[in-house]
Amino acid sequence: MMEFGWLSLVPALLAIVLAWVTKEVFLSLFIAVFVGSTILANFNPLVGFTKSLNTFIVGALTDEWNVSILIFCLTIGGLIGILSKNGGTKGIANLIVSRAKTNKSTLFSTWLMGVLIFFDDYANSLIVGNTMRSITDKMKVSREKLAYIVDSTAAPISSIALISTWVGFETGLIKNGLEEIGVNLSAYSVFLETIPFRFYSILALGFVLMIIFTGKDFGPMAKAERRSYLTGKLLDDDAKPLVTDEVDQLESSIENERWYNAVIPILSVIVITIFGLYINGGGLEGKSVQAAFGDADASVVLLWASIGGTIIAAVMSLAQRILTIKEIMDAWVAGIKSMTTAAIILVLAWALGSLNGELGTAEFIVSVAKGSIPPFMIPVLMFIIPCIVAFSTGSSWGANSIVMPLAIPLAFELGGAEFLVPAIGAVLTGAVFGDHCSPISDTTIMSSMASACDHMAHVKTQMPYALVVAGVSIIVGFIPAGFGINPYISLVIGTVVLFATLNFFGAKVTDKERLHSNQASIGNAKKVAEN
Repeated sequence: MMEFGWLSLVPALLAIVLAWVTKEVFLSLFIAVFVGSTILANFNPLVGFTKSLNTFIVGALTDEWNVSILIFCLTIGGLIGILSKNGGTKGIANLIVSRAKTNKSTLFSTWLMGVLIFFDDYANSLIVGNTMRSITDKMKVSREKLAYIVDSTAAPISSIALISTWVGFETGLIKNGLEEIGVNLSAYSVFLETIPFRFYSILALGFVLMIIFTGKDFGPMAKAERRSYLTGKLLDDDAKPLVTDEVDQLESSIENERWYNAVIPILSVIVITIFGLYINGGGLEGKSVQAAFGDADASVVLLWASIGGTIIAAVMSLAQRILTIKEIMDAWVAGIKSMTTAAIILVLAWALGSLNGELGTAEFIVSVAKGSIPPFMIPVLMFIIPCIVAFSTGSSWGANSIVMPLAIPLAFELGGAEFLVPAIGAVLTGAVFGDHCSPISDTTIMSSMASACDHMAHVKTQMPYALVVAGVSIIVGFIPAGFGINPYISLVIGTVVLFATLNFFGAKVTDKERLHSNQASIGNAKKVAEN
């Protein structure tokens, strides 16, 4: 392999810079692949163009694993389309909403719904926000608080769920990176091992619960909540709430939505995955469960599970005469279409990763970084870098696809195999953090839309919470992880620190203020009635 030196960094850096400037992840990734291919072709742009298409992009689609993961992602999207159309996801929402009686129970129901709709962050944001908005309005919960809960349970739970639209994408990036360094490990097993190291995602979910049950807030969110409680104004006077009609395309038109029409297919996907990994990995041949899971081809099993869940959802819809065959197929195709963006990013990410391997990008970075970066700082750096990329591009998937091909070899060479899992976990959760803070993030925008909240008000009120959780994640999570501290210890300490921080800096609207607010609302209502 030729030595390209500093030139090997050009595609990766170009992808980051272009994504920052243009906010277009597709274009940035493709130009990066094209420029890298041109470098490989001795700076012949015509050969570089054909090479970028034929060798790297088409090459990414000729790999059996890649194709299986791609079909899995699309099929999961189709499954979500059916579950939305047959009323299953709305049934789950209705079941939870029926138990929301007080302010706390309403907010907890919002959080719980966000956790239960774990299979896709887009569907999560749209369904939870639109479903709970009328109820939180009655409870005088500010729109900013609703948008925060919706946003902070969407990507964090979808990114760590065992089955979701994220799984195929994340395992695909992990597998590609492991192959580049010649490490023969199961990508799905590594994915599972990274979950305890997703400090930001896990602590963000926990922090929402703390805020709900303590009733305390700080910063701009405290101001928004006080305004809502004392004046009944769910938004500022100058707010420009975003409202979306996209949810109408997700919701069913049937009268009786049944929760089990979503729960049974989703559970079937999980069960098929578990047994499929065991069977595919040789569990029936006498291997231990751990060995079988490690040796299983996750791409094949995930494909079994997604197809199996889709069939079960379709059969249930037909058996109950909820949907016709045509309606099922239309919903399935619509769901697949919703995954087009993710599929394109995934293919371009594979192409860029393969290109970096040809250029020797990772090897060059390692040679430069050796001696200058202390190994214990690797998890912290792998958290911060994708955060910056995700913030500037508004895409956590784009950030992961750009950073992961470089993070895995760098972590392996500088810190050894024991740094692989913490570094991978740091990249995947760092992208979620950057996405949360970005005003141009698709999920952040969707959360504002579904909650009918002023978008910049949502960004302004959520960012302090995200920064606090990220700071705690770095101090008690990623730095200790660099020294080999057990991640579960860090999660416990992080939870305690966040709780103490909230209690020290947070404040809540007192019962007296709430009573005054309610009396004022009643008085206003009487005046309106008299007039």
